[in-house]
Amino acid sequence: MHPFRGAHVKGRPAVAGKCDVCGKAKTFGNNVSFSKRRTSRDFRPNVQRKRLTVNGEAVRLNICTRCMRTMGKSGRAG
Repeated sequence: MHPFRGAHVKGRPAVAGKCDVCGKAKTFGNNVSFSKRRTSRDFRPNVQRKRLTVNGEAVRLNICTRCMRTMGKSGRAG
């Protein structure tokens, strides 16, 4: 593979597809048209790269928005 061709060339962001907190990852399914023809697709989690403080130390994590919401409710994220 060419060293300058990454995921950004194909139109997808070059971020991790897995949450470091809950382990949520890409799953597969189908697009189903009106005539019920199926084409495969993937469902990617909304993973953001965030810097959080864990035990007083700044750590950079790939975290899904659901985990961010849960941490915000319990008062653990800022």
